[in-house]
Amino acid sequence: MVDTLLLSRIQFGFTIGFHILFPTLNLGLALFLVIMEGLWLKTQKIVYLKIAKFWTKIFALTFGMGVVSGIVLSYELGTNFGHFTNAVGGVLGSLFAYEVLSAFFLEAGFLGVMLFGWEKVGTKLHYAATCLVMVGTAISAFWIMSANSWMQTPAGFVIEKGKYVVDNWWAVIFNPSFIGRYLHMLLASYVTSAFVIAGVSAWYLLKQRHVEFAKKCLSFVIVAGLILVPIQIFLGDSVGLKVLKYQPLKTAAMEGVWETGPGKPLLLFALPDQKAQKNRFEVAIPKGASLINTHSFNGVLEGLKSVSPNNQPKVLPVFFTFRVMVGIGLLMLAVAAIGVLLLIRGKLYTNRLFLRLCTLIAPLGFLATISGWLTAELGRQPWAVYQLMRTADAVSVIPVGHVVTSLILFIVVYGIVFSFYLYYFLKVIRKGPAKEPQEEEKSRLRDEKHLFQYMT
Repeated sequence: MVDTLLLSRIQFGFTIGFHILFPTLNLGLALFLVIMEGLWLKTQKIVYLKIAKFWTKIFALTFGMGVVSGIVLSYELGTNFGHFTNAVGGVLGSLFAYEVLSAFFLEAGFLGVMLFGWEKVGTKLHYAATCLVMVGTAISAFWIMSANSWMQTPAGFVIEKGKYVVDNWWAVIFNPSFIGRYLHMLLASYVTSAFVIAGVSAWYLLKQRHVEFAKKCLSFVIVAGLILVPIQIFLGDSVGLKVLKYQPLKTAAMEGVWETGPGKPLLLFALPDQKAQKNRFEVAIPKGASLINTHSFNGVLEGLKSVSPNNQPKVLPVFFTFRVMVGIGLLMLAVAAIGVLLLIRGKLYTNRLFLRLCTLIAPLGFLATISGWLTAELGRQPWAVYQLMRTADAVSVIPVGHVVTSLILFIVVYGIVFSFYLYYFLKVIRKGPAKEPQEEEKSRLRDEKHLFQYMT
């Protein structure tokens, strides 16, 4: 039977999953803009200025969507998960407030200068504004990931009369899983943005439009991808070690491990059957899961059967979302490696098959990010605060019909809003980077020269 708990989880999952798309892109774009504008200031090459101005438009559009979609989440926590906010508000409420005070105001305060100050303030002041916006996005992710990581590995509190009261803010903020998960999220955003930029640049090259612009963007992000993806894999391994230590049942769900024991195989494919408490149709690499998760062929992994079924996460979605995330990461590594090889051979900008591949995989970073988030959140279940508060005890007592109505409205409204976002996003891309005054003057002089030669 569909109940308030399930519908509230679906609604919150839908809205926060929608919201995640926009900060994911903007975290990476902010760093890219800082680098490109810095290169323009250093080299005075117009192409870097064009790159910075063009992607600033995408950043602004995406920032607006992130703000609009993010406002809803705080209200949802209060309406759909009132018992949760009542209990943990003293911890998470402060972290969210810090995010607004230290990050959102910084971003919003300097975003106007970054967008509209090109001809109105000095170049150094404008660059400072761009850097501060980038810092603001990173600080925003810092507080949000700290809050989410605290729910995964709670620390620094005592429980008084059913409420969580902070007794050590450092322990709350820098809880055991926070640093690794924060860096992992940052790298996910940087990689996602790099492949979006690569896809747009490849499309321009296929159409033979804005060629110099596209070449600079593509070569930069392909090299960046080959650097960032291996670092991301390393960070993912460190996060996995923390998960095994503090949330062994999440690791068991990710790897499809039912029985506790050493030398567990890495399942390339399987169909976990939670009712039967076993896997079907296994394709495995012997001892692979133990090696990856414990760095030992005979490392011991705790099995899902170590707890009762009602304390187990839903294995099937966790098992497959984890593999989607890893699979996309490996695909991106292969594409980046091929791209760098083509760059070395001088064929990066002319290999049409590779350029088409770049355009096709441009959105996959978002899918990998959402898959990783689903792995983390579904793997934590049935706990809202791991091992302390069950999700069933966190939900508000509200009629099912109310949740159904709001869920339908969210789907309709978000669908309309996202359609407008995609329309303007693609419109900006189709239009391409604008010509700078210096370029227009050169073009005018060139046209006049050609006309004079024709007349004489």
